Amino acid sequence: MFEKYDVIVVGAGHAGCEAAHAAATMGSKVLLITMNLQTIAQMSCNPAMGGVAKGQIVREIDALGGMSGIVSDETMIQFRMLNRSKGPAMWSPRCQSNRMEFALNWRDKLEKNQNVSFWQEMVTGLLIEDNIVIGVKTALGLEIKATSVVLTNGTFLNGKIHIGEKNFGGGRTGESAAFGITEQLISLGFESGRMKTGTPPRVDSRTVNYSAMEEQLGDENPEKFSYTNTPKLVNQNSCWISYTNLSVHDELRKGFDKSPMFNGRIQGLGPRYCPSVEDKINRFADKDSHQIFLEPEGRTTIEMYVNGFSTSLPEEIQFSALRKIPGFENIKMLRPGYAIEYDFFPPTQLKLTLETHIIENLFFAGQINGTTGYEEAGAQGLMAGINAHRKSHELDTFILKRDEAYIGVLIDDLVNKGTEEPYRMFTSRAEFRTILRQDNADIRLTAKGHEIGLASDERLTNVKKKIEKSEELYKILGETKINPNEINEFLESHNSASIREKTTFYNLLKRPELNIENVKIGNSVFESIVNEYTKDELEQTEIKIKYEKYIEKELLLAEKLTKFDDLKINPDFDYENLKSISIEARQKLKKLKPITLGQASRISGVSPADISVIMLHLGR
Repeated sequence: MFEKYDVIVVGAGHAGCEAAHAAATMGSKVLLITMNLQTIAQMSCNPAMGGVAKGQIVREIDALGGMSGIVSDETMIQFRMLNRSKGPAMWSPRCQSNRMEFALNWRDKLEKNQNVSFWQEMVTGLLIEDNIVIGVKTALGLEIKATSVVLTNGTFLNGKIHIGEKNFGGGRTGESAAFGITEQLISLGFESGRMKTGTPPRVDSRTVNYSAMEEQLGDENPEKFSYTNTPKLVNQNSCWISYTNLSVHDELRKGFDKSPMFNGRIQGLGPRYCPSVEDKINRFADKDSHQIFLEPEGRTTIEMYVNGFSTSLPEEIQFSALRKIPGFENIKMLRPGYAIEYDFFPPTQLKLTLETHIIENLFFAGQINGTTGYEEAGAQGLMAGINAHRKSHELDTFILKRDEAYIGVLIDDLVNKGTEEPYRMFTSRAEFRTILRQDNADIRLTAKGHEIGLASDERLTNVKKKIEKSEELYKILGETKINPNEINEFLESHNSASIREKTTFYNLLKRPELNIENVKIGNSVFESIVNEYTKDELEQTEIKIKYEKYIEKELLLAEKLTKFDDLKINPDFDYENLKSISIEARQKLKKLKPITLGQASRISGVSPADISVIMLHLGR
């Protein structure tokens, strides 16, 4: 029945979809195996993409040639650029998605890719020869061969769902768990652990009292994720904000004795930055209220997502507590929230390509690596798909550095530091966030994506034009001068100091109270110049002018801190001979097998003194 594939991708969540699309677009024959073809790209938790740091990741996926940004743009129902009041390094795009359309759109994209084939069944094991993966085994006993395999099993590996005192096997509500893979990997020498995540109840929008809640509108001029010509969002849906109160908290506490989190039935560690509501009122007992976001699941469905109310308490406690939230007095619950425990494999067992150390040609991506979030999963899937394709065709590895992308930070953190709780990306994790902005992901990454055959020629042409036009405008603004009598009245109206002699528009835009938009309104000469440029070109130029010194300083720092990344280490380097480094460093280096001195320096437990010793032995 089956040919031999270049790449088999197991699991069709966000990681699996990006992996399959990337490998197939670059020319690999790909088989995407999932237990249910009807749940490809399912949004298992909130119906949204992006957010703080996560939005940057989606734009990076898009810049490289991935699909998450395009699918998000084509199915969004609201868009907001978060953190606009802060500097551009913090601006983060986020959208509310139409849950069902999102999944259908992703499936359509994959089905239109002639190199992607599909198979619906549970994978129960791997085919291994001489520590090299050569395919997979299925529940029906089929053996399907491939050069590389990417595991993106999400929460399905030995998944167990908890609602109060009830628990049952499942990878997602209404879907069975996957068995067999964990046990085989452990027998091969892999370490595994358990993690937990959760989801809130869904409610009937027809029973919401919106007058008791605060409306959260989308941006007046909504942007998008993709750098391609995706459609402009119109007719946005609102979200709604309410708050818990002491009555809600008291009601929730009634179920604590039946909570699997408090009575010890859940052993896995949950996400620190997205705790359940019972965890919040327990850890933050001094707080009288917590914010709740009511989010639509689509334009036509009555189902709504209660963001901020993730819980595994008994369903009757969930319901009675919900009804004490302002606006929810007559609420009907469509389905209860639940917690889910699942197996993961500490990512320190991976190379920076996301290939495992123990088994050659086997790649892990997504929650199997201990991460949380669609965006983090999609980024890993993309990188695993790229490298699985390149390994199958005997091409060089593709790795992004920490100063090149948030994706580089994500993978570097996972591989070198590991994680003991579900890993979530934040801007604070990136030491070079001033240069890793959401607005310049195409400038940073599209040429790289094009070089490996993922980003299209059109994408590369567009980004080259953006760079050229931005540099052209930057030069014009630095040369074009304005007389005091032509600008002073405008400056005074904006509480900006007047000028006594001619100055350039470049110098005026350095002022924090001025921007391209208000100067354009206030000066016809300036307006005639900037009207020739697109919004992206204007934004790029303005950010460069206002933050030039900060960007230059960070680029210099990045050059200094990443110089060790150019110093290669043989993965088979014998650390046992380095008796002068610490025992912990020796153990970590032997296990993680860093490929550069920079990677070695970021491993937890490896000190600067240890790096100095290694440098001496490398002849540096």
